Amino acid sequence: MENNEAFLIVTLSFLIFISPYVSKIVKMPTTATEIILGAVAGYFGILKDNDLFEIIAEVGFYYLMFLAGAEVDLRRLLNLDKTLLKRGIAYISLLYIFSLVICYYVGFSNIYIVIMPLISIGLVLALYKEFGKGHKWLNLSMTIGTLGEFISILALTFVGAVLEYGIGINLYKSLGYLALFLFGMYLIYSILRTLFWWYPELKVYLVPLDHDKEEKDIRLSMALFFLMIAIMLYLHLEIAFGAFIAGILIATFFDHKAELPHKLASFGFGFLVPIFFIYIGTTFDPKYILEGGMIAKVVGLVVLMILIRFLSALVFLKILTLREIVLFALSHSMPLTLLIAVATLAYHSHSIDTFHYYMFVLASLVEVVVCMIAIKLLVPKRAS
Repeated sequence: MENNEAFLIVTLSFLIFISPYVSKIVKMPTTATEIILGAVAGYFGILKDNDLFEIIAEVGFYYLMFLAGAEVDLRRLLNLDKTLLKRGIAYISLLYIFSLVICYYVGFSNIYIVIMPLISIGLVLALYKEFGKGHKWLNLSMTIGTLGEFISILALTFVGAVLEYGIGINLYKSLGYLALFLFGMYLIYSILRTLFWWYPELKVYLVPLDHDKEEKDIRLSMALFFLMIAIMLYLHLEIAFGAFIAGILIATFFDHKAELPHKLASFGFGFLVPIFFIYIGTTFDPKYILEGGMIAKVVGLVVLMILIRFLSALVFLKILTLREIVLFALSHSMPLTLLIAVATLAYHSHSIDTFHYYMFVLASLVEVVVCMIAIKLLVPKRAS
């Protein structure tokens, strides 16, 4: 047993270390590369099922949601231009409407209604690193994507409750807890906004700008992260949503320390998050790729997800050119993390079978590859 765990630790360390270099060679995002490396290691029996591995991977996922929240400044979102906000809400609403119509006429299961409109800004951040912040479509993608991810995680929380409790009194009780939690968060937001407005020095006391030898900023962030996890566990709500809210609170009230999100991300993407993606890879069996028409179904799902984003993004036609709308749609067509999260929830609750779980994981990878290549072809030069 000890030898197996030692081998697991060594293997994970090696895969985490080499993944950025492999990613550079194969010209794929690091996250996708980590999933593929995990799949290869799992297929050849190098990485096997292990409780410790699964627990750390789960913490890595929650930390990834925390980092996603840390990119959302709630004050900026609430102060968004009303016209832009209306278009953004229309865009997201259309995503769900198109998904509902497609599922009704094609006969897809209800899980597709949640999966197809998913938006995650994780890879939008990667696009910022690649192309800079000088593109209107990319800045709009980040702004609207923030709102979309918030709604997507709400949907993830709702789906988690439905899958766990089914339709009945327990579901209504869970949704009541969710409403109570959101109201509580609104009260906390209002109290902190007033408190920090009257006593701005309190923010600096909690998160010092200079000479922070005790790393108080990291300590506060981690305390908030685990506090939210504890609250979600107590209320029997989706833990990922609590982690996301914890990140939002950090981004909203402690933005005076600009390097804090970078410090948090350095730890996450250097350790916890790669373990999550490698673990996801180990759960994927490559043998299923050639079974049951999986490739055709994956291609069909990817095309539909890109298409509904393009059609919905036409609401921005007065703001963006047609080419920029295509880029905007492609940037939102890579909900890698959330798609895998929803698929995992559905699989563990036996709402989807193994075939469809693998199909969704493969579709999430194909989306990243296709959209990244397409974006690079349409935006050949980096903006300064």
